[in-house]
Amino acid sequence: MSSSSSFDSPLFIRDTRKRYHPANADQIIEAARQVVDQRMRRGTLFSDPSVAGKFFRDKLAGLQREVFAAVFLDTRHRLIEYVELFFGSVDGAEVHPRELVRQALLLNAAAVVVAHNHPSGEPEPSAADRALTAQLKQALSLVDVRLLDHFVVGAHASLSMAARGWV
Repeated sequence: MSSSSSFDSPLFIRDTRKRYHPANADQIIEAARQVVDQRMRRGTLFSDPSVAGKFFRDKLAGLQREVFAAVFLDTRHRLIEYVELFFGSVDGAEVHPRELVRQALLLNAAAVVVAHNHPSGEPEPSAADRALTAQLKQALSLVDVRLLDHFVVGAHASLSMAARGWV
């Protein structure tokens, strides 16, 4: 294996003067999130749950506080937009169903997939997560928008509530 393909040498970032410096872990993670954004452009198909699970894991795993996000989809389940809606602390975020509904209507979405991370690293949904999912599904259904899934993202995995029959 050549040294250029191994990870024993540091990664570098370019500053505003176009000079390269060793990157720290936070800068590497931010660069990775930008790559995820570039890969998931408007029109990306979200019909396979594994695509959504991987997308949310790439976006939300490893964050230090809880973030609640959503992908808004058209009638063919193609990406309209990804939005981080609510930000919390290390053990929770206050989520308002009306804001999710408002954003869905603004984007003319037909379907939504939501996700949030657990900074603890464990993707197991809490009772509060399950209750929130039911509230979101009900609120969105009032305006004919389908909630397709709710993912809980841990350190190394994401869990689909739809796969467990909870959506």
